[in-house]
Amino acid sequence: MTYEELKALALKNPEVRAEYERIEREEMPMLDAILQARKDAKLTQTEIAERMGVKPPVVSRLENALITGKHSPSIAKLKRYAEAMNKRLDIRFL
Repeated sequence: MTYEELKALALKNPEVRAEYERIEREEMPMLDAILQARKDAKLTQTEIAERMGVKPPVVSRLENALITGKHSPSIAKLKRYAEAMNKRLDIRFL
């Protein structure tokens, strides 16, 4: 079974579909914005790591976590990531 076939099968379940759509609607734009910020700053993971005072694998794991959703980085780590790009982290409840 291919990924697309498995996805189509899973999305037939209304609960799975609702969660998938919620993630697409609520979380993906935020994650895309975080990753796009580094690209816009024209900084490599190594450069971000130097500015954060960490080793490059830390930045790689942070970005991978944002992409996969397997691990949620701490607010402190996201703040340092933003500061490395001369940005600030702004979290709001609307």
